[in-house]
Amino acid sequence: MNITFLGTGTSQGVPVIACNCAVCRSVDKHDKRLRSSILIEYNDKNIVVDTGPDFRWQMLRENVQHLEAVLMTHAHKDHIAGLDDVRAFNYQQQQSIPIFSTHATHESLRREFYYAFSEHKYPGIPQLELEEIEAGKAFELFDKDILPIEVMHYKMPVLGFRIDDFAYVTDAKTISEESMGLLKGVKVLVLNALQQEPHISHLTMNEAIAIAQSIKPEVTYLTHISHRFGTHEEIRNLLPDDIKIAYDGLKLWV
Repeated sequence: MNITFLGTGTSQGVPVIACNCAVCRSVDKHDKRLRSSILIEYNDKNIVVDTGPDFRWQMLRENVQHLEAVLMTHAHKDHIAGLDDVRAFNYQQQQSIPIFSTHATHESLRREFYYAFSEHKYPGIPQLELEEIEAGKAFELFDKDILPIEVMHYKMPVLGFRIDDFAYVTDAKTISEESMGLLKGVKVLVLNALQQEPHISHLTMNEAIAIAQSIKPEVTYLTHISHRFGTHEEIRNLLPDDIKIAYDGLKLWV
């Protein structure tokens, strides 16, 4: 299974418009962070987790030629705003794209992209097939079991996903004991870490490190990183050897 980090950034933190912070001024490619998303490839299928505002550019940058499914973590705009652009894959593949998420997220998608679900559909609109899933209940997708795992984004439930020994968790602030149990045994963990300072709805660096050390994967990658956290080089020097900072375009084979 191949994992590509399409984006490791967030809309949270210092705005990039007219920003003169070290991250915005950096010439290091590791500091160019689009909104958080990953591409999962296995059995000749491509699955994307979240379609943020940068989705179209992420697909072009990685030269993704086909897309078979989307997993949605939750309905905040920085994770769903690019969903309309699946229409290019609809046209090329001549089929709808299944969107796997909770009932609540699907209801948000119906409101945000109302034209895709109207009774009389305009030609060329995205063709979306909503597939409802529940936290804690595994489902099969292209001959692999995918386990949705609930984490809390302040008071909002968000889905993480576990496939085999890999797990992807973003926008968490707290993780219940039950969900921690579902993450035990993973070898590669991706976990959000917004910044070093306390935040109401996102894990800080130290909180993410504590969770990773409790789950004990072989390696943890931090994502959903704000500008307030600092540059790639600065963050890397703060982390234990088995916890790394992810970056846009990073590829893993798990």
